[in-house]
Amino acid sequence: MRDEVRANLEREVKKRVQARVKERVMNLLLEANPIDVPRALVDLEARQMAESARRDLQNRGVDSKNTPIEAAWFTEQATRRVKLGLILAELVKENQLEPIPEQVRSLIEESAKSYEDPSEVVRWYYSQPQRLAEAEGLVIEGNVVDWVLANAKTTDKPVVFDELMGTAA
Repeated sequence: MRDEVRANLEREVKKRVQARVKERVMNLLLEANPIDVPRALVDLEARQMAESARRDLQNRGVDSKNTPIEAAWFTEQATRRVKLGLILAELVKENQLEPIPEQVRSLIEESAKSYEDPSEVVRWYYSQPQRLAEAEGLVIEGNVVDWVLANAKTTDKPVVFDELMGTAA
């Protein structure tokens, strides 16, 4: 049991570190590449985000018909997503950062390790093209982060456990 707890904790720490690094890289890409994006793309993304929020509420048992969700609430986040999407697409195209099947499989298997039946989780991912596409998207983002880190001057910064895990007082 001790080994299992240690493995889960190490996985969680690794995920948190990767998430922080990814967020920092994405922010730097936005800062380094200021672009204007078509309003139509932002509006479309905001509408999709609002619809996703409605579906999420319904899945949680909330009657979304009585809960207004407006696309305008998502405009800032949608603008960020559209900008990042365009920047990432260009980086992927210029630097051949497309995902390879082995990367996708590895990501899915790593994610599945925290479940009781990892092989069932892997089958679940591969049973639906949309789920597999989500995993491929994560691999693409990882490839971009790795490329940026390999081509940028970086400095490691030590972080205490509680701050990393978001439990600092």
